[in-house]
Amino acid sequence: MGLSDKGEHNQSTSTVARWNRRVQRSRRALGVLFLASFAETLVIPIPIELIVLPFMATNRHRLWRTAAVVTLGCLVAALVGYGVGYLFYESIGLRLIEYFSWTQQEQQFRTLFDQYGFWAIVAVGILPIPFQVALLAAGASGYPLLPFIAAAALSRGLRYYALALLVYLVGDRAVTLWQDNKWLVSLGAAVIVALVLLLLA
Repeated sequence: MGLSDKGEHNQSTSTVARWNRRVQRSRRALGVLFLASFAETLVIPIPIELIVLPFMATNRHRLWRTAAVVTLGCLVAALVGYGVGYLFYESIGLRLIEYFSWTQQEQQFRTLFDQYGFWAIVAVGILPIPFQVALLAAGASGYPLLPFIAAAALSRGLRYYALALLVYLVGDRAVTLWQDNKWLVSLGAAVIVALVLLLLA
């Protein structure tokens, strides 16, 4: 890692740390997390886990409520992203894709989307792949709104409730565990939640 990379990493870490301190002190912490989830779903490239996991670890009595609030923030943002794709894809949508260098990811998602539709949205929502691409592409293609919301709710609900489950099982170690094994932990926990839901159905 070069000096510039270290500087950017330290700056990003410092920003997240300041955010975490603000959230912990705020009387409207859940509202802040709602807005953070909304922003992360649309444009901000910092993973919401960096904020949500420390909050969950120190507020274990609000684990499931926190997961619900963060999921709701994501769904509201998903509706906005879908609307941009549906109404303004040729102008705003394409500019966002170019600005964030998502062209390759959009092409990959469209190939996946053409084959699997609903499940493509679910897969992108769980894995650390730009969810914004799915929102814009689904809107631009005119994919039905209700199945889109259902797919977004399933994918991001699994993601955030999986984080809550991780904190419930291992406590404070969840933050370090996630940072060291982001993909594996996120996917594994989501699979566990999905299996629990299937058993309860």
